[in-house]
Amino acid sequence: MTDFLTFLNTADVDALTKFPGITTVIAGNIIEARPFDSIEACLNVRGMGKNLLTKTQSNFEAGENASENSAMIQVEQEATPAYIEKSQPVQESAKEQPSFLSRLGQAFRSFIRALFRLIALALVIGGIGALLYYGLPFINQKVIVPIQENRAQINKLATKVDTLQTQLASEVDTLQTRLDETNNRVDSVEKSIEAQTASLTKLDQIQAILENEIQTSHDEVLLQLKREVMLTRILDILGRARLYLAQSNFGLAREDVKTARDLLVALQTETEDEARGQAISRLDLALGNLPAFPVVAAGDLEIAWQILMSGEAPATTTPEPTVAITPTVEPTLEATPTALP
Repeated sequence: MTDFLTFLNTADVDALTKFPGITTVIAGNIIEARPFDSIEACLNVRGMGKNLLTKTQSNFEAGENASENSAMIQVEQEATPAYIEKSQPVQESAKEQPSFLSRLGQAFRSFIRALFRLIALALVIGGIGALLYYGLPFINQKVIVPIQENRAQINKLATKVDTLQTQLASEVDTLQTRLDETNNRVDSVEKSIEAQTASLTKLDQIQAILENEIQTSHDEVLLQLKREVMLTRILDILGRARLYLAQSNFGLAREDVKTARDLLVALQTETEDEARGQAISRLDLALGNLPAFPVVAAGDLEIAWQILMSGEAPATTTPEPTVAITPTVEPTLEATPTALP
């Protein structure tokens, strides 16, 4: 205890830092805190803990004991007889020269080790060869072949996609052409409707003028001219109704058929023409078939048109409606106003 306390109070930085855990900073703090009255007083030094102090004391005492043992060994060696010192080299030389059996055993062990290494190397090479022999076909069957098959299928699908895209492009072009034709037809029908409407407006004006003149003069020629104008109006209205049917505009078509029928009834009251009576019957059928049976209504309009144009009923029959169908009816005839005399 006293020796360690003396060491703490007298040792320099180099002596203190030889002990594990004591750094230069801690050694400087110990020197600054000297002198210590007891070993425990060293715990007040910054950086010095109880474990470090105990460990340093143990190392110091171990070092003191080792120095004492070394001094005792030197004294004993000095007291040993000289003949023992002379006999030690003989024993050491005997130990340095192994016997024949030991050398043979060492050589046998080296041979066994080399043999085992050779066997291990052969096993590794054989394992690698077996792995390549059996593993490559397995990899080829399970990995490479499926990849090739998938690639072939992908190429086929790509070819099919290209073919479908080509067909689709062709169909799109065809549909576009049909759409353009339909648009042209629609434009043509709309232009025809506009022409029919303009013609009807002029005929309305002419009929109004003629009615005023007839009320004033009661001229038979003017009366006959008014009837021709009324018939022309009826034909133009029916022509516009057929164009409305071509547009699938069944509401406006029905209105025009009703207007034409009313005008034809007024004209029939003045003339009592039998053919025009048949035309009125056909217009009534057309009104009954609209808008449920536009195809049948279009046939009735066609027959009424022929009756009014020829003055005779055609030898045809109107098909009976069976199923409600709403196809687009293409205009077949364009109404042309009758030339006035």
